[in-house]
Amino acid sequence: MTNRIFNNYSFLQIALLILTICFCMPIKTIAQPIYEVKKGAVNFFSDAPEEIIKAYSESLQGLIDFSNKSYVFRIGIVSFDGFNSTLQREHFNENYMESSLFPQATYVGKIIEDIPLQKKGKYQVRTKGTLKIHGIGTLRIIPATITVNGNSIGIQADFNVLLADHEIKIPRVVYKKLSEEIHVSIKATLLPRK
Repeated sequence: MTNRIFNNYSFLQIALLILTICFCMPIKTIAQPIYEVKKGAVNFFSDAPEEIIKAYSESLQGLIDFSNKSYVFRIGIVSFDGFNSTLQREHFNENYMESSLFPQATYVGKIIEDIPLQKKGKYQVRTKGTLKIHGIGTLRIIPATITVNGNSIGIQADFNVLLADHEIKIPRVVYKKLSEEIHVSIKATLLPRK
């Protein structure tokens, strides 16, 4: 039987067939799709001596390409809601964030560690990229938790942002009402991009 197979095909054809099988099978099993944020939220918290400010947005957008571990996330500044008053939200957009000039905050970079997408579980990773707020980008390493749950991936991260790093100035009048360091938390669910 084996002799008949070798008689019908040349050695080169068999070698090419084996190589094709060897190269095609791993590509299917390790192909890493691009994942897209389907549901994402960003919260920030300012704890100043005279006032606590909380705001949130559920408009986070983002993509992760697991083939090269690169990502891009963005959020519209005017999408933040909450605050202690409508006037405070206006000041946030007009005076501090200047959202008409700098409408988005972005975080672009790469995941440092490898993530086995075929295995369910929680993975602690570090992300390294440029966090751009108020038009000023800073290089950051931000830890994150990635949860692989079948077809969906969850991401959670908590970090602090210094206003001075992004040239966001606090007027003297409200100096005790706005913290110089803002706590940010991100939570998102991603699915394979179609």
